[in-house]
Amino acid sequence: MKRGFGSDNHSGVHPDVLKAIAEVNVDHAMAYGEDEYSAKVEQLFKQYFGTDASVYFAFNGTGANVLCLDAMTRSHHAVVCADTAHIHVDECGAPQRITGAKLLTIKTPDGKLTPELVKTQLHGFGFQHHSQPKVISIAQPTELGTLYTLNEIKALADLAHQYNMYLHVDGARFANAAVALGCTFKQMTTDLGVDALSFGGTKNGLMIGEAVVLLNPKLNEDFLYRRKQAMQLCSKMRFIAAQFKAYFTDDLWKRNAEHSNAMARQLYNAIKDEKGVDVVYPVQANGVFVRLPREVWTRLQEKYFFYDWDEDDNVVRFMCSFDTTAEDIDLFALTLKKLLSNHK
Repeated sequence: MKRGFGSDNHSGVHPDVLKAIAEVNVDHAMAYGEDEYSAKVEQLFKQYFGTDASVYFAFNGTGANVLCLDAMTRSHHAVVCADTAHIHVDECGAPQRITGAKLLTIKTPDGKLTPELVKTQLHGFGFQHHSQPKVISIAQPTELGTLYTLNEIKALADLAHQYNMYLHVDGARFANAAVALGCTFKQMTTDLGVDALSFGGTKNGLMIGEAVVLLNPKLNEDFLYRRKQAMQLCSKMRFIAAQFKAYFTDDLWKRNAEHSNAMARQLYNAIKDEKGVDVVYPVQANGVFVRLPREVWTRLQEKYFFYDWDEDDNVVRFMCSFDTTAEDIDLFALTLKKLLSNHK
């Protein structure tokens, strides 16, 4: 497959992560997370998120999201989210099937929920015919590449707790958000009142495995059993743990995210002034969303893979990865400019 801009999932595995996997591939170790490697990495997470944080490894992002929601809901509950949320659009109904909870979606201009928008769904409490709102779920960054400020996250956490609800953060690209905002993981979650986080790594250099980080101690009850029932308990857990060990060592997570964010800004700067290019959302992380003439983006897809984001509106998405190079950007931008010139 030619290097493209389809997804940061398309990139390979960072060499330091592969090395870490090989280093723990010696002798025998206890299974199902009872090994010394997993225990050490769990302590690393506490350094990043606070001593009350509990970490549970899962196979993938959908698994982490579903497990978080499962810990916070019962089948008569509802989850409030943006209509662009991954849990609504890209998880094939897994949250509803596993938790039984209803998703209450809200249309947003930029992928971000606000207290005012959320309040439109906060009704029917105590009414037995109505699914009971229990969770506000946001993505940081959002599916549109936009970022919540720390104050915006805190406002949503405060609103959730005011209504005896929880705040969940889908952090598939959490590292990209942290470096963009110049804050720590703890400052963006624990300090603001976030209850649960789906902490991603595969979009930023890992091979496999995400982490559920429960910041509200009340959510730990029965969680081990819920993870097992959800088929997210890895037997050889040390190989997932080893990846996160490498991820935290020498700020690999930060270096990778800084690079992919920088590549997105370089791409934005290279094409933003071209006639026929309309950047539709702020470029705040590692994605660039652009409206292009249909003939141009369909021709461009013959040379590079990327996704049609909104085919009706001719909006496409370009994603940069930890291994995207400046040369990749230059060649891609040059190809796009040639197609735009011919289109004129």
